[in-house]
Amino acid sequence: MGIRERLHQAEQHRKLQNELATKESLPKVRPSGLKKDTDLKQSNSFQEIKHRCQKKATEDDAFYQADSQETRQELRPRLEELVREVAADMGYPLSDVEVRQLGVELLDEIYGLGPIEPLLADSSVSDILINGYNQIYVERNGQLELTDVRFISEEHLRNKVDRMLYTTGRRVDESSPLVDARLPDGSRINIIIPPLAVDGISVSIRRFPEKHLRAKDMIAFGAMTEQMFLFLDYAVKAGLNVLVCGGTGSGKTTTLNMLSGLIPENERTVTIEDSAELRMQQSHVVRLETRPPNAEGIGEVTQRELLKNALRMRPDRIVLGEVRGGEVLDMLQAMNTGHDGSLATLHANSPRDSIARLELMINLSGVDIPAQSIRKQIASAIDLIIYVNRGKDGKRRMESVTEVVGVEEDNVVLQDIFVFENQIDKGTNQIKGAFRATGLRPGCGKKCEAMGLALPAEWFEFRQEVVA
Repeated sequence: MGIRERLHQAEQHRKLQNELATKESLPKVRPSGLKKDTDLKQSNSFQEIKHRCQKKATEDDAFYQADSQETRQELRPRLEELVREVAADMGYPLSDVEVRQLGVELLDEIYGLGPIEPLLADSSVSDILINGYNQIYVERNGQLELTDVRFISEEHLRNKVDRMLYTTGRRVDESSPLVDARLPDGSRINIIIPPLAVDGISVSIRRFPEKHLRAKDMIAFGAMTEQMFLFLDYAVKAGLNVLVCGGTGSGKTTTLNMLSGLIPENERTVTIEDSAELRMQQSHVVRLETRPPNAEGIGEVTQRELLKNALRMRPDRIVLGEVRGGEVLDMLQAMNTGHDGSLATLHANSPRDSIARLELMINLSGVDIPAQSIRKQIASAIDLIIYVNRGKDGKRRMESVTEVVGVEEDNVVLQDIFVFENQIDKGTNQIKGAFRATGLRPGCGKKCEAMGLALPAEWFEFRQEVVA
């Protein structure tokens, strides 16, 4: 029997004995066959033990040491002894296994993020979605599932939210009710609180693998083919400007990380992000991160300002985490003025849609430029558009690699080089598909050949089926 079952049974037993003590005519009985509590984590006795232990821990200077693995190992025996004392005082003797279990949970409460610490330690979890204190979803293998993890109350969740932001230099309150930041392990977090979040505090945590996915991993997972990778490898080394587009959670950052790993080691790279999450493998990298305004509403540093500054830093490559505003114009100008080999991501539902979004962002930047000039800027700046998507089966794939050819009759001309075709087996209802080359040799191959990188004809004459 686990700790929660024993606590619940002991509590029920105590209540029953108290009731029987008031009726002298009835013999005292012991409870038997108590139903298993389906929500034992919220039992009053269990929470009371944790609460008393936490209160006593705040009175011990030892528990104010900086968090580290060594600190936790050092304090665990002291905390377990505290658990035994509190449980004994309450009349609930615990086994060694139960004491260790409570000790771990208390360490997570004192130093970590409480009930979600096990989820953060689970390598199979890619997203943690907190919808109020009593509803937490996770994403595993591209599919959402509801967990039985809960916070005690909205106040408990708010306490952990403040802890998430403690080391980031960012804040969330009534005057600034939403915030983007990152945890020390690199996970990206978005927090929004009432009154904007109607049903309570909402927290979205996007986790990234401890080891970023390499090209061979993406090929093994069916995210792309070897021919597609070899072409992209040549494209990055030849200094082509590449835009990665896709929807939320489609794998844009993962793809950008893979592409950035292809940048030659001897080049200087400057990255610009809202919250730093790219994992560059090169040694010569300068990472820049935006800054939100302070409590007085001043001190904000935007991506556009960082991009302008980056151009003065003698970069060989500029990697823009996500294009989302007026910085797009500066990015295109940089690509057109000698900063070849730049990489960026953009939220869009297709390569064609990404062109329309770039135009829209330029128009919203406050600069009055004719549409024809904008399209010429885009066509001359961007060489390739990679579209990534998460399918209905939860798998993320590179669904097209598209070349930006130029402008004809005031329209940007695109041509697909590689595409993924979705198919469904009507007999088994299983998702199938195939990567294939369209047979068109990219015009940007001339840039590759100028760098001594010849493109073999067989890269553009293949079809490879995949099964979901």
